[in-house]
Amino acid sequence: MKNRLWKRILRIILLVFVGAAVLGTFYFLWKKSRPVITVYEIVTPEPGTVETKTVATGNVEPRFEVMIKPQISGIISELLKEAGQMVKEGEIIARVKVIPEMVQLNSAESRVNLAEISLKQLEEIFKRDEALFKQGVIAQEEFDISQANYLKAKEERANAQNALEIIRDGIAKNSKVASTTQIRSTITGMILDVPVKVGNSVIQSNNFNDGTTIASVANMNDLIFRGNVDETEIGRINEGMPIKLTIGAMESRVFDAVLEYVSPKGVEKNGAIQFEIKAAVTIPEDAFIRAGYSANAEIVLKRAENVLTIPESAVEFIGDSAFVQLVRQEMPEQVFEKHAIKAGLSDGIKLEIQEGLTANDRIRGAVVDAGKK
Repeated sequence: MKNRLWKRILRIILLVFVGAAVLGTFYFLWKKSRPVITVYEIVTPEPGTVETKTVATGNVEPRFEVMIKPQISGIISELLKEAGQMVKEGEIIARVKVIPEMVQLNSAESRVNLAEISLKQLEEIFKRDEALFKQGVIAQEEFDISQANYLKAKEERANAQNALEIIRDGIAKNSKVASTTQIRSTITGMILDVPVKVGNSVIQSNNFNDGTTIASVANMNDLIFRGNVDETEIGRINEGMPIKLTIGAMESRVFDAVLEYVSPKGVEKNGAIQFEIKAAVTIPEDAFIRAGYSANAEIVLKRAENVLTIPESAVEFIGDSAFVQLVRQEMPEQVFEKHAIKAGLSDGIKLEIQEGLTANDRIRGAVVDAGKK
């Protein structure tokens, strides 16, 4: 009796499962057979501005950066300025203590001694000839020669003494020229760097050596942007174009600049040909830009102002032709009609409409619901 009851229950359960599976299959097939209604956003043309731009990366630096170098070799004995300070033309930045070379010093001292000996000898001859000339013993010509030799000896002694002082001290005592041991700025500006310290040896600038840099000075009110542009964009830019300069270190503040140089020769970098550009930067009074800031330059290649624009995603391109879907009906279902337009400038988001649409037209935009039943 119990076995019959259990068999009946199992049969009923099995039939229920089979029936549910059949009903589910029919519902799935019915659902699949229903048409899918896609709902689109409706957009209208709006007046606006469309720009095409290219971006160049680079950095901001002074137009002219002057390296201050010594005119004499020695050791830095004193630094009067440090990086970040303003300096005027002719102002002392550092002092150098001369460490003379022994061979040159000995040679200069020997020259002084020889000049002293020659001067004493010619001085005695001159005094004797002067007395004889007053007595009428010798002629005027002979006395003039003796006097000239004496004066030459005095001049030679003075030259030898000056040479010794220059080698030993860096400047002659009777010289009217500023001491070469005082390193002075050659321009007015800001000191950007002082790469030496007190006690460092420095080498003078001459025809065979650039010399040791004591400091670098630049006018921070005359800055340029130096960057690179890819070869695919270089043909569309030229001198005089306005630039918007964005400096990341200054909270993405934007500065105006004007393109003033485009390199005629490209350089390969990371597998691409890059062309150098330079732009003069306009610095507001309330801004202080440090040399070396990295920056991005936006160069406007083309610009269309006060034109009708629509999202570029709403346009369908077939070959050289462009089309939009005009709205013909919205309720109960959306109905659209394909319509040709003449497209203009595009910035990748907005597209300029030159012909084919008015501000009152309504067109199909992006998909709002792709599966509404």
